[in-house]
Amino acid sequence: MSLKFKSSLLILSITLSACSQNNDDLTAYIEDTKSKHLGSVKPLPTFEPYKNFTYSAAELRDPFEAAFEAEIGQDNANENGLRPSANRPKEPLETYPLDTLRMVGILVQNENTWGLVKDPNNVVHRVQTGNYAGQNEGQIISVTEKQIDIIEIIPDGLGGYIERTASLAIGTK
Repeated sequence: MSLKFKSSLLILSITLSACSQNNDDLTAYIEDTKSKHLGSVKPLPTFEPYKNFTYSAAELRDPFEAAFEAEIGQDNANENGLRPSANRPKEPLETYPLDTLRMVGILVQNENTWGLVKDPNNVVHRVQTGNYAGQNEGQIISVTEKQIDIIEIIPDGLGGYIERTASLAIGTK
């Protein structure tokens, strides 16, 4: 036999003898580990049985349908003829929303009373009855020491317009 073959056979026999030694310590470790880590599975949650639901609002109006019928193609404008004036030149305070304007005082001279209104740019404007303010065709109808009363023309959502009252009180924003 060759030397190479003899040395290979010697290494193989040493390796096999090492594997066949007593493995009691390994077996004891495995058993110890298994006993420490006993797993448990949580029980399944209990569910309440399904309860039927009866819809009781079937007789009520469908919220996704119009409250009243409007004929298509018909002019839905109010019969009051209220419309914003397209021909009237715009006044300086009509470029600002009404909630950004602030009344800061009044001026009285003889029988004339003017309201003093400050815009968002801190410019004070002098207004009187008949002037316009705000972006909704708001016409000033009265000027008092405490407030400026305005009537606005706003869309009603059906193609027409309605009037809404508003006011600018002194010192509020």
